[in-house]
Amino acid sequence: MGRASQAATKNTLSSFDPQAKALLAQMTLDEKLGQMTQPDKLYLQSPDDVANYSLGSVLSGGDSDPKTGNDLISWTDMYDEYQSRALRSRLHIPLLYGVDAVHGHNNVIGATVFPHNVGLGCTRNAELIQQVARITSEEVRATGINWAFSPCVTVPQDIRWGRTYEGYSQDPDIVKVLGEAMVKGLQRESLADPLAVAACAKHYIGDGGTTYGSAKTGLDQGNTEVDEATLRRIHLPGYITTVNAGVATVMPSYSSWNGVHCSGSKKLLTDLLKNELGFEGFLISDYAAINEMPGTYKQQIETSINAGMDMVMVPDKWMEYINLLRQLVQENAVPMSRIDDAVLRILRVKCAMGLTPGGPSPLADRSLHRSFGSMEHRAVARDCVRQSLVLLKNENKVLPLLKGAAHIHVAGEAADNIGNQCGGWTITWQGRSGEDTLGTTILTGIRAAAGPATKVTYSEDGSGGKGAKIGIAVVGETPYAEMFGDRSELRLKSQALGTIARMKADGMQVVLVLISGRPLVIDDVLGYVDAVVAAWLPGSEGAGVADVLFGAHKPGGKLGYSWPKESTTDFRIGSPGYHTLFEVGYGLSY
Repeated sequence: MGRASQAATKNTLSSFDPQAKALLAQMTLDEKLGQMTQPDKLYLQSPDDVANYSLGSVLSGGDSDPKTGNDLISWTDMYDEYQSRALRSRLHIPLLYGVDAVHGHNNVIGATVFPHNVGLGCTRNAELIQQVARITSEEVRATGINWAFSPCVTVPQDIRWGRTYEGYSQDPDIVKVLGEAMVKGLQRESLADPLAVAACAKHYIGDGGTTYGSAKTGLDQGNTEVDEATLRRIHLPGYITTVNAGVATVMPSYSSWNGVHCSGSKKLLTDLLKNELGFEGFLISDYAAINEMPGTYKQQIETSINAGMDMVMVPDKWMEYINLLRQLVQENAVPMSRIDDAVLRILRVKCAMGLTPGGPSPLADRSLHRSFGSMEHRAVARDCVRQSLVLLKNENKVLPLLKGAAHIHVAGEAADNIGNQCGGWTITWQGRSGEDTLGTTILTGIRAAAGPATKVTYSEDGSGGKGAKIGIAVVGETPYAEMFGDRSELRLKSQALGTIARMKADGMQVVLVLISGRPLVIDDVLGYVDAVVAAWLPGSEGAGVADVLFGAHKPGGKLGYSWPKESTTDFRIGSPGYHTLFEVGYGLSY
């Protein structure tokens, strides 16, 4: 990182220091500790806790939704209720309200849901990703919320990891460009823009490099066992570019580096990120992440805060956290200078966003509801789908499909299933199959693209398609998130294989459309089907898949991950047991 870039980043947030320091000087110790605390709203006894404890932030975790439902009005009303309470605190400092908007405002029914990052990485299109981020920020701000825990700039090195789909690529050169674009889109030209949200680069650092077997589920929250040169070469570039872009917050990882939890490493949090890279925003811990470190809860707090953690995501034990941190300050185990530094960093971001006493109203701008999930926004998501698809095989030019074919048979559990095509982090934390949100299924898109002259039949298991010359099998993974997605087996399920076999038995040319959060082992069907399209987790706009199948748009996506052969015995990239079927950058077109 060059000196000029460092200076630009510092000036962006440090220019608010006079205002932030003036506010800091007015604060009691308890008010400072409140600013360093982020409970999950699910565990607040009452919305009044926000003012009574001078809380700096509240979040809605994976399934911490409004009591009245997941609709737009309920989310907006909930946000306004908590923010209005913050304005009643002694100093009237507004809240930063955090949410996992990782592929659109994905918690809210009717939001535009974009492809997950595994698909966006295949576009190689930074301008498009910035557009995605701008739409996401606008839809997040439509509910009032002002902080998105995005982008994920992880660099997954083992596709068995359940968070692989949150990474743009195994290649840090791709990740660093697209992560930077996402920050610029979310935060816009200025954090003071009423449509901007604070971005959060995560999960710092090496979360995608954990060793298989070092965690309970295999990889998630495990130990990254690499030397410092490798850590910097593979896992640091995305933080250099996002810090340069002025990212307001960074979230340290649950994972460890050579046995030391990232959430408690002064070398990583303070020496490398804050001092060497010049990061002047604030650090927010992951969900109850400090609880995973050694020692008592009090020792965990002491270690993490002294290492450089500024705000702690402490979903349920937040009162205990405040009390123990107060004790640590009183015992001089945590220096007052560390508390003041943490709170100054938090206030810098709030001042930059106009979240100050007497500043612009922090309540939701409900005029933004008009564009929430709009056709204009969905058109961009549909274009993302088109650009993210990777054509892996096209025997005898079966694709693009001709309009006006007499009969096309569509099959597979993911063909008519919004939940499956959106994946995890959609309405619920783990996501779920079924009609979870609004959008267009792939089957609906195929029927529209084929035209009224074509008979389009559908069955989940592949049966019932006799007479069709073309079969489209839409199969793959069902939704999951983080540790629940860790897998040792990456082959297609027997159900999917049976679906394809039935279609082939009926004499069809079969186009395999894969819905997945990572490459899957497909050797056993690759020679059996006529075309293969990796559609990843395309989100709410399934018509984008049909656009490519029927040639309205040529496939242009390039793999962000290498694709393993069936003979692979170790899915860690670079391992002698990893055998590649398709390399990073592979992708056919018409």
